[in-house]
Amino acid sequence: MPIQLGDISLDPPVFLAPMAGITDLPYRKLVASFGAGLVVSEMVASQDMVNAKPAARAKAELGFGIAASAVQLAGRDPHWMGEAARMAEAEGARIIDINMGCPAKKVTSGSGAGACGAALLRDLSHARAVLEAVTRAVAVPVTLKMRLGWDDACENAPQVARMAQDLGIAMLTVHGRTRAQFYKGHANWQAIRAFREVVDIPLIANGDIVDAQSATRAMAQSGANGVMVGRGAQGRPWVLRDIAAGLSGQTRADAPKGAALFQIIARHYEDMLSFYGNTLGAKVARKHLGWYLDAAGVGDAPRRAVLTTDDPEQVLRLLRAALTDEHGQTGCAA
Repeated sequence: MPIQLGDISLDPPVFLAPMAGITDLPYRKLVASFGAGLVVSEMVASQDMVNAKPAARAKAELGFGIAASAVQLAGRDPHWMGEAARMAEAEGARIIDINMGCPAKKVTSGSGAGACGAALLRDLSHARAVLEAVTRAVAVPVTLKMRLGWDDACENAPQVARMAQDLGIAMLTVHGRTRAQFYKGHANWQAIRAFREVVDIPLIANGDIVDAQSATRAMAQSGANGVMVGRGAQGRPWVLRDIAAGLSGQTRADAPKGAALFQIIARHYEDMLSFYGNTLGAKVARKHLGWYLDAAGVGDAPRRAVLTTDDPEQVLRLLRAALTDEHGQTGCAA
């Protein structure tokens, strides 16, 4: 079932999670091309965005033709969060997402954006102020991404969720871990059901969702209306399409192989070079190329050759050789 946020229909209810250093514009465009219901930008520090720091503006850039796209903002100061939300809306953002889930020490400890992300789950008054500032600043839908709590002793996360709904948050995404867990262990989808019991707005389950089977279990255990995929999409930008097919009972398309897989990777690689420039783009691309090659089962030697080459034309030649034989068919599992 599509999720409706105002006049925006998010269909299918399978979304790409914001991931620092990963969900930049080239990657969001690629994942969106496979039919994701929503793609979310990297976390953007609100004050940096308002002060027009180039790196922050690049993270938030939406790109033309991506209708279902959100800009995620992080920060502790309500003023800067509200101003950043206004700026993002003015530049075309159709959805603003608030980050109350990032577990990174540089985010939660007070440096950088300043004791924000998951740290706000320990400070209800500050959480309220941030939510109020953003929802009052813009007319577009505002969503919230959070965790189960700061740690197992912190039981106020559902209270934050209910407060968020009362303040006008249009959709809630919950990662099934506490901040103390970071990404260890397994996401507790059953614990997300506590949020379903206190909010009526659309609820999205996040954490360890990698295929249609895990998505189905997550939704059944949590009572969520949809799922958000993070690390499971690394090296597999088409996986959201596959998950959506599984949730709707449709036949899953075959994973790209051989020449088809090469064309996807080459397009993404060239988009990164165009977006960042050749020098920085080559560095940014390495992690993505590594994930693609790992997912495709490429051996150590050709993988190393691709990842230690800086010349773009040579990278593409090596990629083609690693993924196809002379007939253009796969030489490994996709």
